[in-house]
Amino acid sequence: MDLSSVFSLEGKVALITGASKGIGFSIAEIFAAAGAKVVISSRKQDALDGMAEKLRSKGYVGSGIACNVGNMDELPALVEKTVALYGTIDILVNNAATNPVFGPVHETSLEAFDKIMNVNVKAAFELCRLCYPHLRKSSGASVINISSIGGISPEHGLGIYSVSKAALISLTKVFAKEWGDSKIRVNAICPGLIQTKFSEALWTNEKIMSMIMKQLAIKRAGTSEEIGAMALFLASSASSYTTGGVFTADGGFTI
Repeated sequence: MDLSSVFSLEGKVALITGASKGIGFSIAEIFAAAGAKVVISSRKQDALDGMAEKLRSKGYVGSGIACNVGNMDELPALVEKTVALYGTIDILVNNAATNPVFGPVHETSLEAFDKIMNVNVKAAFELCRLCYPHLRKSSGASVINISSIGGISPEHGLGIYSVSKAALISLTKVFAKEWGDSKIRVNAICPGLIQTKFSEALWTNEKIMSMIMKQLAIKRAGTSEEIGAMALFLASSASSYTTGGVFTADGGFTI
């Protein structure tokens, strides 16, 4: 067996949201290294331009397209521009997420609730719908939703964020079941504590880290590259019989 071909994304086009840094960019870089043409998206075009140039400087094929995924009106243009650039979409990674609140769930405002659900769930749903006509034409279509261990068991102080990530897991399973006949695989990754800007408030707090370390089998924070490697498995033919799966990458936190 030629393992290089099993994990190859040669000829594939991948659209990745929330990808100007952290987990999203690591996924984009690993996909590009595996041969994919990648479109990275986030809210700010200048940040994307710099990161896309970083990809191209390594000989990869990549472009940045700005989009606020919390605004449903911007999503069609993101898909249209991606197809205009590279002709199709084979892989969709719904990674963009937000969490503007930390504290008791009853103190979460309706405005914050709506923002969290729009970015973390509704955008993923709508992008799946918009990408469907292109995904169904692909010989190896894959959708990867980046959920969280909070979607499996609610995290302290992250109530509605956890609710949104649980909804994303359910959404993953619904699409996986309904899109099987279209040969589109849909899976979810649930990261634990990953050392990114998004989780900085956690891994820079010694008290919180001490508590977390007691619950980990692998006693360290994870890296965004480790999530990217799992995403490569789910995007490639290595996982050709895998759909509706929920994969934890959490150092054993949920054991």
